[in-house]
Amino acid sequence: MGIDIKPSLYEDNYDQKTSNRNTTYVAQVFDVDQQITPTSAHTIDHDSWKQVGLLMVTSFNCGYILSFSNLMLVPLGWTWGIICLIVIALFTFYSSWLLAGFHLIDGQRFIRYRDLMGFVFGRKMYYVTWILQFFTLVMGNMGFILLGGRALKEINSEFINDHGGITSTLPLRLQYFIIITGAVYFVFAFMVPTISAMRRWLGISFIFTFTYIGILLVILVKDGNADDSRNNRNYKIKGNQVDKVFNAFGAIAAILVCSAPALLPEIQSTLRNPAVKNMRKALSLQFTIGLAFYYGVSILGYWAYGSTVSEYLPRELSGPKWAKVVINALQFLQSIISQHMFIAPVHEALDTKYMKLDESMDSMSNVKRRLILRAGIFAANTFITAAFPFMGDFVNLFGSFTLFPLTLVFPSMLFLKIKGKKAGIGHKAWHWANIIVFSLVAVVTTASAVKLVVNNVKVYHFFADT
Repeated sequence: MGIDIKPSLYEDNYDQKTSNRNTTYVAQVFDVDQQITPTSAHTIDHDSWKQVGLLMVTSFNCGYILSFSNLMLVPLGWTWGIICLIVIALFTFYSSWLLAGFHLIDGQRFIRYRDLMGFVFGRKMYYVTWILQFFTLVMGNMGFILLGGRALKEINSEFINDHGGITSTLPLRLQYFIIITGAVYFVFAFMVPTISAMRRWLGISFIFTFTYIGILLVILVKDGNADDSRNNRNYKIKGNQVDKVFNAFGAIAAILVCSAPALLPEIQSTLRNPAVKNMRKALSLQFTIGLAFYYGVSILGYWAYGSTVSEYLPRELSGPKWAKVVINALQFLQSIISQHMFIAPVHEALDTKYMKLDESMDSMSNVKRRLILRAGIFAANTFITAAFPFMGDFVNLFGSFTLFPLTLVFPSMLFLKIKGKKAGIGHKAWHWANIIVFSLVAVVTTASAVKLVVNNVKVYHFFADT
């Protein structure tokens, strides 16, 4: 595929003999018959589409789905909620399908989103893309730490509230469980350093995921059919007209956060050839089987409890006690695995920069470096999460102005730049419309998320026990 631009690539040039890494912005001339793959400390061109598809299905059906009913449907109601779920899913699938097609350009394989944008648009877009990705992935990891901490606190509360046990003891503060979660995530990230290395854990993740989802769905149906639930629940959207509008756009941002990984080229880099075809197979699996389950939980949760549904669904469940404990325990254990996919590109960037690439990942020198790098990331993320335990609002904030460009705007920009001169007027108009509309939506949803964060900052204090 030819492009009418001067190719340039932000790349790491690594000298194996002198172990010197010089980062330069250089012009490239590519041979279309030879595939050029950038250097990385992590595994490239190794995994099957089934492995990646299973990874994506289980990773998206993570602890976040326990907040979807409250985040996505309560502010929108039934009609607009279902419409937005479908529309965002279709556009996200289309944009991801489009972006997967740009994994190879003139023989150059792009294993990082920022490299692709830098190649096509220049040095500034390389940094813009990396900053947007970095904030999205780091904030998403903090959200995982918060969800894991809440799961452990719910288990603690269940045993303390047992009438046959100790009733005078108060549950431990959320911050203790956040620290435990961050420490466990760190151990897993150290022991399983790359996305490809997760293949040994995908079977366990699958069992955990669909066990707790199955139990959850049964209880939701039971609670939704209970007489008290049917008589008392309602689906009214709360707030004045201004609040309803802002909350609705916040819900749209949440839907996108729940559907878009913002790291598709990084996931695609692990696939063996044909990488484009295999990535699209994995996407099809995610947006059919994967989507059916996490949308199903969201819709059933809203149906069962109405507009009063909790931001953490297990709090609403009627029981039995063992089921609530199992759901929270499996959600916590599964999140250890799923969170790793979303933070892996940050690990890859740091590993590639600071590890010795001429040595094995498990060499003594690289093990020490990996230990320091992983410890630094999770120590910082855990501290910030403990200080701001309403991190979900910040995830929506960063999702608003980062995920809309990364997921819905940049792929259309790539299409116009690479294929624009040969495309018809209809195709050009379609992609320009995507760029303009979703850029405007990003501005509005960001304003909505800022308003929500400001409101919560007034309510919560640092290290609040939420």
